[in-house]
Amino acid sequence: MITLYHHPKTRSTRFLFLLEELEAAYTVQPVTTRKRDGSGAIDPANPHPHGKVPAISDDGVVVFESPAIALYLTDRFPKNRLGPLVGEAGRGAYLSWLAYYSGVLEPAFVSKFMNVEVPRGTAGWVAVEEAMPAVIARLSPGPYFLGGQFSALDVLYGTTFAMFDQSPLLPKSKVIEDYARRVTSRPAFARAMAKEAA
Repeated sequence: MITLYHHPKTRSTRFLFLLEELEAAYTVQPVTTRKRDGSGAIDPANPHPHGKVPAISDDGVVVFESPAIALYLTDRFPKNRLGPLVGEAGRGAYLSWLAYYSGVLEPAFVSKFMNVEVPRGTAGWVAVEEAMPAVIARLSPGPYFLGGQFSALDVLYGTTFAMFDQSPLLPKSKVIEDYARRVTSRPAFARAMAKEAA
């Protein structure tokens, strides 16, 4: 049984969505986290080494960080085909774009949010203005990151783009707007949002 360590309106929310898409049996363990304003506290029940979310436990096997959790869950629950398995076509692209999410895109957004120039040549990431054209080029043929196949990539990217819809962090793009709408119109997303609200 999967346990999702969860705090509402954080990166762990998208794993409600992924678990619903996977039709996996899971429980939610609410945890407290530290906030930007200094409030909150690390929850001793949370197995993440820094008290952040998301983290999961699969009968004692702990996995943390969004791309790792996405990969673990799609390998663990292959029935609904939300990620190519080892040896299948598309596996390389799947792994690359999972790593790109946390290694390039999130640091790009944080750099822009913090108004910090990306250290060209030494950073492993690039500015948002350079990252987003690569993402848009990948999504332009549509409808999803892996073409016609919805995957855990779309859970990560689509929910992020939906969250930043009105933010100056995200350059305006019809491709991205349409994509985020496609992702968040899925029935599993509605079920996840209902669980989040509860």
